[in-house]
Amino acid sequence: MELESTLVTKYETLFQHLDERQRRLVAAADAQGLGRGGASIVARASGLSRPTIHKALRELTEEPLALGQVRKAGAGRKRVEDPALLKRLEQLIDPATRGDPMSALRWTSKSTRHLAQALSAEGHEVSHETVSQLLRGLGYSLQANAKMLEGNQHPDRNEQFEYINKLSKRFMRAEDPVISVDTKKKELVGPYARGGREWQPRGEPERVLVHDFIDPKLGKAIPYGVYDVGQDQGWVNVGIDHDTASFAAQSIRRWWRSMGAPLYPGAKRLLVCADGGGSNGYRSRLWKFELQRLATDMGMEITACHLPPGTSKWNKIEHRLFSHITMNWRGRPLVSHDVVVNLIGATRTTSGLKVAARLGKRKYPTGVEVTDTMMESVNLKPHAFHGEWNYTIAPNEV
Repeated sequence: MELESTLVTKYETLFQHLDERQRRLVAAADAQGLGRGGASIVARASGLSRPTIHKALRELTEEPLALGQVRKAGAGRKRVEDPALLKRLEQLIDPATRGDPMSALRWTSKSTRHLAQALSAEGHEVSHETVSQLLRGLGYSLQANAKMLEGNQHPDRNEQFEYINKLSKRFMRAEDPVISVDTKKKELVGPYARGGREWQPRGEPERVLVHDFIDPKLGKAIPYGVYDVGQDQGWVNVGIDHDTASFAAQSIRRWWRSMGAPLYPGAKRLLVCADGGGSNGYRSRLWKFELQRLATDMGMEITACHLPPGTSKWNKIEHRLFSHITMNWRGRPLVSHDVVVNLIGATRTTSGLKVAARLGKRKYPTGVEVTDTMMESVNLKPHAFHGEWNYTIAPNEV
């Protein structure tokens, strides 16, 4: 053990000044001097493998290489320089081959193993490792799909964004609240796997269920968020039933009572920015009817502005609130509704974002019919610009 410790110290000091060949020759010389069992001792001390040391022992008996030369002439991995192979590889990897009925890879993933098999079947014998090197040499790399195509855009898309921005500034100058609302992705409640990692004792990961079958007792968590644009504060009502227009309106009501009213004691109106669909969509009669009830309860006008179709990712609540909540609970199984509420409420950012969350245990049945008579009670005034997206609901006299 003393000898091995001495060798460890020697190699740690010496190897940092030597190249690959010099290190193995020094180790081989020590192994040769130690006699039987020397290769094993040197391997443990140097970190080199026994085959490397035995190779170096043979090199000690051969003609020395020129000074500075690490390998013999012609040694090392051979480069593939077959123009026909490279041309065929580029043809296989070309996206256009997806529509080519004669392509060998039309219905399979273009992994290096599948590419190597296709090339070998055509007479180009290569391994998948070689294919990987060739692809990098040709300027290719592994890439995921990029969500960049938005499909057909509404012709007034930009004008609607400008309209919402103009209204928001007008409301905030008057110290009236502007909120962005939406329902975050529903989450299974229970010991289920979640994306992301967090620090745990080595070898003791959080144990979760193998399959994501919903627990009928725990159900799902439905976080409906309200983001106060002017105050950079968030409120999340965590529902346990259904994501309906009644649930959306009740979430705004709860925000106003607990957070909004104390922040805006002199407010005379409220601006709600929402997506074009979902529980707060502009086509929903129940949404408008619930906003009427909310306006009457609050005693102030509510102006609703909806984002154009296909632009929900631009809703401020997505990147100013929901994204931070997602980062805060990454890698944490949401084992109960209380855990969901506490993780959301603990969300903070260095820019000053604060979030409050409460559990909502009310039931919100689906399929609620809003009759024409009920709609006649909605005191709704469409705006001149896209009145279906932009409208104001005044409170009814009580």
